Parts: sequence; structure tokens; C-alpha cells
Amino acid sequence: MIEVTDLAKSTATRMMSEEGKDNFFIRVGVEGGGCSGLMYQLTFDNEIKGTDKEFESNGVKIVIDKKSFLYLVGTTLDYSGGLNGKGFVFKNPNAERTCGCGESFSL
Repeated sequence: MIEVTDLAKSTATRMMSEEGKDNFFIRVGVEGGGCSGLMYQLTFDNEIKGTDKEFESNGVKIVIDKKSFLYLVGTTLDYSGGLNGKGFVFKNPNAERTCGCGESFSL
């Protein structure tokens, strides 16, 4: 399961509304790439696939493909608007190493 902070929730809700995606959910995933080997993905989606895992955290619907779920169990989704960059941040307890930008990791 992924936990969603209040700031991530309010930011995602606002962004979906601005993009006209009010009935969408957050899709998170992992794919190969980046400087550490695996990269996080976050999109707004409205289509559930047969092998997706669905759950809700802090009133936000989250959908993850089955393979990515194994890498993301216990992760917290936050949002940062600080000097080091602006965007969604994955706090993943499974990651043994992360790159400096925080967009990729390895196990």
C-alpha cells in the first residue's frame, strides 16, 4: 500500500481539476531506467487494467500495476515545492539507493 500525505492529496486534486480530470485517479508505477536502475512513474488515469491493484489512502484512489506494487509496498507519496525542485516525491523504504534527484532508485 502507498500512503498519501495531505500535501500530495491537495496538489494532485488541484492538478486533476485544472486538467479537467475530476474523475481520474493516481496511477503509480516503476520502470527500468534512470541513473539508479529503476524510475518512478506517476500519471492521472481513468482506466483500470485487469492485473492492477487498487486502494485508497487519505481519500485518494491509487492504482498500481502488479509488478510495480512489489517495489512500492510501504511507500509514502508526498509533494515538495522547495528549492531542490518541485514535484511529487516517493519515500520508498524498499530502496537501498536513490539518485541525487530522487527520481530513480535501486533495490
